[in-house]
Formats: sequence, structure tokens, C-alpha cells
Amino acid sequence: MEIKELKDRPGINQSTKLNSVYVQFNNLLNELKTKKLSNETLKAINNGIEKLNAVSDSDKDLAKEIKSTQSHIIKLLEKEHKLVTKNHYRNLWLALGMAAFGIPLGVAFGAVLDNMALLAIGLPIGMLIGIAVGTRLDKKALAEGRQIDVEVRL
Repeated sequence: MEIKELKDRPGINQSTKLNSVYVQFNNLLNELKTKKLSNETLKAINNGIEKLNAVSDSDKDLAKEIKSTQSHIIKLLEKEHKLVTKNHYRNLWLALGMAAFGIPLGVAFGAVLDNMALLAIGLPIGMLIGIAVGTRLDKKALAEGRQIDVEVRL
């Protein structure tokens, strides 16, 4: 089974935002064609493409549907095949680092120095910790061959 093609939409070139989303999704599909995926995954991807091809060329509807389908496919690939996009873990751990490390560190600094205005000083520290952990996980995924050569910007 092969991945279906996206319907050619010549009218989307007028909207740069929609065009970039469309090209990014098409690049993801082209990259997935080089990977060995299960039949269930291929069926799910093809169902998403069929739904996309049925959507009208309206800018808002098409962009929303592309982002939704792309997000669904990426989650499915991560869950079923442990495949991730470029910088996936970095982006994930950036937020986790700020929440899990930054806020507690900021509270600790504020409590020790008796100035709760220092709460904000923990956020960049947590962000740096998160970026470091995420980058390490991204490098590990690349070394194991689990990284798709596409960076997704939602």
C-alpha cells in the first residue's frame, strides 16, 4: 500500500500562509514515503489525505484541516513507530522545563531571598534545562534513525 497524493491546488499560491502549510504537509508526506510503515498507519494517513482532498479551497478551512491532519499523523507515527520530526523533543521539553524546573526554582529563589519577584528568574533557567534535555533526546532519535527529516511549525 502506498501513500496517496494530495490534490493539486493551484489557487493556494496567492496565500503565503496557506501555501507554506500545504508545502510543509506535502514535504512530510514525501518523507513518509521513504519509511516502512504498517498497513494500519498507511490506511490512517490515506484517510486523512482523502478528507483533505475533499475540503474546499477556502483558506481558513483548508489550513485548519491540514494542521489537524498533520498533527494526527505525527502523533500516530510517534505512538506506533516511535518516529519524530526534527526538534520534536526540544520543543516539547522547552515548555516542560519551564513548568517542571523553572517555576519550582523560581519559588525556591524567591523564598530563600525573601523576594517573590525573583520567581521569574527560574523560568529562563528551566527553559535552558528543557532545551538541553530535548536537544539530547533529538540527537538520540537521529542516531537511532527515528527522526523524520521535516521540521513542523504549527
